Amino acid sequence: MVIIMYVLTAQEIKNVELICFERYSTEAELMFKAGEGCFKKIVEKYSNALFHKKISVLCGNGKNAGDGFVIARLLYAHGCDAEIVLCDKFPEIAEPLMYFNQAKQSGVNIVHYNENILNDSDIMIDCIFGIGFKGEPRAPFDTVFECVNKSNALVISIDTPSGTNATDAAVCKNAVKADYTIAISTLKYCHILPPSNALCGETDVIDIGIPDDCYDNNYVNTIDFDDVKSSMPVADFNANKGSNGKLLCLCGSYHMPGAAVICCTSAVKTGAGLVNLTLPESAYPLVASHLVQPVFHPVPDENGMYSINSLDDILDDVKNADAVAMGCGIGVNQSTQTICKEVLKNSKVPVILDADGINSILPCIDILKDIKVPVVLTPHPGEMARLISKTPAEVQNNRIDIAKNFAKRYGVILVLKGANTVVTDGETVFVNLTGNYGMAMGGTGDMLTGIISSLVAQKIDVYSACKMGVYIHGMAGDVTAKEISHRGMTVLDMTDRLGALMSEFEV
Repeated sequence: MVIIMYVLTAQEIKNVELICFERYSTEAELMFKAGEGCFKKIVEKYSNALFHKKISVLCGNGKNAGDGFVIARLLYAHGCDAEIVLCDKFPEIAEPLMYFNQAKQSGVNIVHYNENILNDSDIMIDCIFGIGFKGEPRAPFDTVFECVNKSNALVISIDTPSGTNATDAAVCKNAVKADYTIAISTLKYCHILPPSNALCGETDVIDIGIPDDCYDNNYVNTIDFDDVKSSMPVADFNANKGSNGKLLCLCGSYHMPGAAVICCTSAVKTGAGLVNLTLPESAYPLVASHLVQPVFHPVPDENGMYSINSLDDILDDVKNADAVAMGCGIGVNQSTQTICKEVLKNSKVPVILDADGINSILPCIDILKDIKVPVVLTPHPGEMARLISKTPAEVQNNRIDIAKNFAKRYGVILVLKGANTVVTDGETVFVNLTGNYGMAMGGTGDMLTGIISSLVAQKIDVYSACKMGVYIHGMAGDVTAKEISHRGMTVLDMTDRLGALMSEFEV
């Protein structure tokens, strides 16, 4: 089985390999399988483009270099113009040394790195450092990294781009920027977390035959299409709008009516049977001019936002819902703070808090510990930073641990948005791999809230709904970017495609 659903630290994958060596395989055998697997993936991806090109396999003298020696020999045997570029001294570890000698005996050209050696390389295969790298590189590796990055050659990194830390995703100065990375056995943290994820380019995972029982179940996981599809409820032939889920959206204000439009549209297109929108009365004509699907309930407002005088109406609406989406574009004042607090205290159904819903509970954050129904928070890094009195940079530097610790402390499900969104219930962690940088714009968070809330209203397990929601949301972004462009796409382009996209998940 290919263990592509896991994301491991450097130490975790080392432990897995040690178990494999004890039970099933030698280190040399596994190293060959890694090199052979990378060779096959490179040939599969680039096929005839490999011929009549100079391929430089850049190697250090460690175990990642051992993979490189195997790759170079197999490419040479395949008829490619492949040579080994030694960036340091000759290998001394037994396994890499064995594969170095095999490559040499097979006729592979071996050269030592100098500033001009890579000038005519068309393809560079980066086997300099693997999961053991941390800190800053010593000479000559610093200049090698710089030379690789200045080149116009295609750069393929094996396992991790050299200069990236597999565990904490830190990067050194001039770390290798790959066009394509082949992760061995599993993804590592550097593939999914900033800043190193930006250096990986397109990433594939190869299976090198480590049996399943070498792994445990305590790793970070990725969200898989098949899991999303299998978690989608089978359509009921006798369904009605009530049985398909009643969602209450507490969204929008006079100054941010679009948040309500986007959230409700996404909820409808994800399958909610009935969407009720309770909104400030001054925002009603602005929102209603763009929406026909929801049932509207305009309530008293205060300077364009919810008034405390609307609380009783809101709590009555909560009683008739299967799920509550609260916070998109509501603004923050004393009234919204009280309303959000009271909805949380009184709701008998799951509550999904986004944006100003999150900001509104900051003064009473500990209330989350006492809420008996499932609560989902969907902060972006800035909102997360405010929740824990950190900076956004600190959040980004430790996304997984921060999200997991917060969810565990407050008993909530946390959806930490951003590239490779993190979803956690405080015990397990999932990372989403769909989505793209074109989604970094206003309104996409409102769309995500609508999707997740709709799935929850349809009686899908709340944690599953969050994982499904972020996957579908990212997939909508990918489809839109492909059809339009990353720069030119809008959130409305994404919602336009959401309904058709859901056909991919129908069972």
